[in-house]
Amino acid sequence: MTNSTPTADLSAAGVSIWLDDLSRSRISSGNLTALIAEKNVVGVTTNPSIFEAAITKSDDYKAELKKFSAAGISAEEAVFELTTADVADGCDIFAGIADATKGVDGRVSIEVDPRKAWDTAGTFEEAKRLYAKVNKKNVLIKIPATLEGLEAITSTLGEGISVNVTLIFSLDRYRAVMNAFLSGLELAKANGHNLADIHSVASFFVSRVDLEIDNRLDAVGTEEAAGLKGKAGLANARLAYQAFEEVFSSERWALLAEAGALPQRPLWASTGVKNPSYPDTMYVTELVAANVVNTMPEKTLDATFDHGVVTGDTITGTYEEANALLNQLEGLGISYNDVVGVLETEGLDKFVASWKDLLDHVQVALDAAGAEG
Repeated sequence: MTNSTPTADLSAAGVSIWLDDLSRSRISSGNLTALIAEKNVVGVTTNPSIFEAAITKSDDYKAELKKFSAAGISAEEAVFELTTADVADGCDIFAGIADATKGVDGRVSIEVDPRKAWDTAGTFEEAKRLYAKVNKKNVLIKIPATLEGLEAITSTLGEGISVNVTLIFSLDRYRAVMNAFLSGLELAKANGHNLADIHSVASFFVSRVDLEIDNRLDAVGTEEAAGLKGKAGLANARLAYQAFEEVFSSERWALLAEAGALPQRPLWASTGVKNPSYPDTMYVTELVAANVVNTMPEKTLDATFDHGVVTGDTITGTYEEANALLNQLEGLGISYNDVVGVLETEGLDKFVASWKDLLDHVQVALDAAGAEG
């Protein structure tokens, strides 16, 4: 690598760097524009927890909440208005990158109401409503990869709407997500949409896998178990990339590619290291390959920029070792299927709780603004 910074090296290796955070102050202060210029950021992801932190921990939204209170707008509608406005503004900042990359990057994601994660029709309607409200070509609508979400993903793509599929933990579910993507493109083609205009990423979570499995390894308590800590998250993600390579070299995909379709890229999510004894860039530098996205909290982005060592592709050729590791975990009594099931449930519960907290906070703010007159 010959570029001057680790984030530039990462970009040169085929990794799109997206920031896992958005707030009004980040937009208005110029911080987001600076991260694009200085640290190779080419997209942004949001989720209910990020919006809860943005709206509840600043005064940036106070004037609008006062206006909403005077108009008698509900907390749910206020949240919808605030979050879509921030995402639309973010899309404007990234518009140049979106144009330069023909929509591959320069993307800003916004998630459907997480309480609808188990409601196929409700998710589909919410996806269309968000897309219409943001009204920017470079928005991605985030849909959780629940079993109920799979059909909504296909339907949304079939409408020509670009999608970020989120909360993927298991390899089986990831394959189901890619199938839903292909079905969505086939539907979009039948509906007369230009496939080249439809983009998608599949957000495969990494660090949470280690957090859960490490706790189970501690419970096993053997020397062998201790030696496996901090390895499952990378192994799982690397096997996801193997699945990506397989699906997007299939005959089914080739037909869509001929019609102008672009592959659904894997996006590494949950890349902030949760165990301080692990290298703080491990979920970045150890998951480098062509055609992937890594969405990072700012702390991880800063660490990567400061001291990340990018050595090129760190995924291809690791599949046998990764499979052996997951088999070893099964041999110790750690059930892969149980782990990923727990993680999906916990992930959704966390987003639902954040959304409810956000609605409660906004309701309090609306009430207070009303009392002030």
